[in-house]
Amino acid sequence: MKRLIIIGASGHGKVIADIAVRNGYKDIVFLDDDESIRECAGFPVIGKTKEAKSLDGDKIVAIGNAKIRERIQKELETITLIHPGATIGRRVSVGNGTVVMAGAVINSDTVIGDGCIINTAASVDHDCMIENYVHVAVGAHLCGTVHVGKNTWIGAGATVSNNINICNDCMIGAGAVVTKDIHEEGIYIGVPVTKMSTTKPFGGG
Repeated sequence: MKRLIIIGASGHGKVIADIAVRNGYKDIVFLDDDESIRECAGFPVIGKTKEAKSLDGDKIVAIGNAKIRERIQKELETITLIHPGATIGRRVSVGNGTVVMAGAVINSDTVIGDGCIINTAASVDHDCMIENYVHVAVGAHLCGTVHVGKNTWIGAGATVSNNINICNDCMIGAGAVVTKDIHEEGIYIGVPVTKMSTTKPFGGG
């Protein structure tokens, strides 16, 4: 099997490396712009992000910030990684550069976009539409027929009720419960959620 190049030597990168090992990769390396980082999860850091295009091997971006992840991924051909312990239903589409982690469940007729993170033990139920560069964090749950807009972060342990639409560029706080559509970008917390900020949760970079 080809070498796997992981862009981003971080905790997220460590989890992706573990998924890669479970998918049969043995030759794994990292790229990171922090020159002080020499290894990650026992694998070498061999260069900076800008070198990714010139290196041979499969590639995936392991950066939590959606805007940065999008910028880097758009310049590369990336693979999708799915943990063998994830459950993927029938007629599910998973986009390029997306990672699905251990214990995650994605049910029937759901579309997951490019560059998404479906994190550990998260669930996405039937007929959901998850746009590009969304992060469904650890233990978050999306009920059926939920639409999540681009670059949105669904926080750890959050719950989104069925038939809900969430617009682009939102951050849903940890443990929050979304029971109504969200039409304005911003940060939402609480049970049920209320908007706490008009500032974009994700900057450039």
